[in-house]
Amino acid sequence: MNDKKVVPLRGERGEGKIELLECETGYQGFFRLERYRLRHRLFAGGMSPTITRELFERGHAAAILLYDPDLDQIVLVEQFRIGALNARGGAWLYEIVAGIIESGEEGEAVARRESVEEAGCEVGRVEKICDYLVSPGGTSETISLYCGQVDSRGVGGIHGLEQEGEDIRVFSVSYDEAVELMRSGELNSASPIMALQWLQLNRERLQNEWGEKV
Repeated sequence: MNDKKVVPLRGERGEGKIELLECETGYQGFFRLERYRLRHRLFAGGMSPTITRELFERGHAAAILLYDPDLDQIVLVEQFRIGALNARGGAWLYEIVAGIIESGEEGEAVARRESVEEAGCEVGRVEKICDYLVSPGGTSETISLYCGQVDSRGVGGIHGLEQEGEDIRVFSVSYDEAVELMRSGELNSASPIMALQWLQLNRERLQNEWGEKV
């Protein structure tokens, strides 16, 4: 573990709702773990006792559902995930394309770049779905979620950057097959579930707006 770095944080944040007292870097590696001492405003009035909370800092990400409106196909990826090591379905997950947003980057630009790197897909039109907090009880990470127009013909194979340890299988399924993967629990991470549920509400509109018949 790296040497601890303690930063005193005096004063109030968030219009008097939070008083940050101290921030300590507990670990700095590929990701970072921060330990905070703070007080926050109570619903009943007054401030809480001083509490300690750990915060997992891993940056922010963009994810994109690749949808072919003409063939009604969805491009998915499969890859190893350490967080699913002990999951019932195993450590290889069906997902949508995603990547870390680096300093100075925009979410849509990241989504477009990662679509080429991870899936070999050039994205046409893009629609923003939402920004969401991944797990605010313990991490600051947010994901910017998109849907992007692609041509799914010929999509497949193994993709990813070797220098980043990526080993990504790319495949396409019909819309109905994707929904069944979600319903059966085989597709079990947040971004693809949220994106598919959004597509269920917007599929007909996208086919009219993005399809060849426009």
